Amino acid sequence: MQELWYILKRLRSAGTDLLPIVLVIAFFQIFIIRQPLPNLGEILAGTVIVIIGLSMFIEGLESALFPIGENMAQALTRKGSLFWLLVFSFALGFSTTVAEPALIAIAGEAADIAAGGGLIEDTGQAIRSYALGLRLTVAFSVGFSIVLGVMRILRNWSLPALIIGGYLLVMAMTTVAPEEIIGIAYDAGGVTTSTITVPLVTALGVGLATIIRGRNPLTDGFGLIAFASLLPMIFVMGYGIIIF
Repeated sequence: MQELWYILKRLRSAGTDLLPIVLVIAFFQIFIIRQPLPNLGEILAGTVIVIIGLSMFIEGLESALFPIGENMAQALTRKGSLFWLLVFSFALGFSTTVAEPALIAIAGEAADIAAGGGLIEDTGQAIRSYALGLRLTVAFSVGFSIVLGVMRILRNWSLPALIIGGYLLVMAMTTVAPEEIIGIAYDAGGVTTSTITVPLVTALGVGLATIIRGRNPLTDGFGLIAFASLLPMIFVMGYGIIIF
């Protein structure tokens, strides 16, 4: 009985999170478009599936991904090996990003458009090479950004100073980067914050701040995702300067 109540509580929480989206769609459909929803039964069934999936996903994050990230950070810190901690941080950022579906889609679309615009050869090999290079560049930048975030926690560097300096560099590179790559670079900063990367990286930062003496998990454990959104813009614009 207790397990059933817990499941119902999770479903209610997921439904509450999804409710604003449902209300917005219903409002525009009823009062603006003024037409009945097509395939209403399928839409309702899909909404129920989304609620169930969202509740299971959140449960998985809290039960598995957050503990894994925190435990790995704490174990590597206790081991006293800075090298392996940084290797793990880079590998975590790189691996979760290189397989990100949104990044794969954007890289493929950008390659097709670049070929159609005559920026690269309109061949399958050239398109695949450009898309792969873009994916690897973004993945490498995220890996490096997690390493930078970990070093910030370890060395107690100022987060605002790093972020402000990074965006100043973004603005400077925007003035010299090819126009064809600027929009892609800015979008790359968004697709890196995926549903897997965010909880793992956040847990890594909180785990480090918890185990290191003198650090506060609330003030020092967060901020790594900001680097994961910032550095891809810099790296992709650099990639565009080299390619174009």
